Amino acid sequence: MPVAALSAGLTAYESSMRTVQAQAAERHEVTAQVTSNMPGNDRVSKQPAQIRWTEQNGIVRTGSTLVEPGTPKGATMRVWVDRDGTISGAPMNAVTAKGNGWFVGGMTALCAVAVFYAARAAMRLALDRKRYAQWDVEWDLVEPLWSERFRR
Repeated sequence: MPVAALSAGLTAYESSMRTVQAQAAERHEVTAQVTSNMPGNDRVSKQPAQIRWTEQNGIVRTGSTLVEPGTPKGATMRVWVDRDGTISGAPMNAVTAKGNGWFVGGMTALCAVAVFYAARAAMRLALDRKRYAQWDVEWDLVEPLWSERFRR
């Protein structure tokens, strides 16, 4: 069980770290300006708004992202964009990769324990059924001798 849990956890961690490296290479953070007024609405936590930013090569891009209600036009915010200039989420980080590894390792250990106890219960059930069947056969042989003693 420890080997399976450790192996699964390390595999998940290494896979997540490859994702961390790939996302860090293809995404970067830019400062964008909100280009639309957002009404102050307390019922909604975030609303979509149009934003504009300038890439490092001077290309001006626009997109839509969620902002807090009441954000004024011209406010600046940081957003993550990919190589194509499309707004994306923040890249995965090493802490998340560690968390994935621990979670997968822990779930593997938990599943291994569950499989062990399920196999143990199934084996016990099979052996009990066999033992009860043997007792029934033996009782069929002995029971007539016992009941005959009480009929006299």
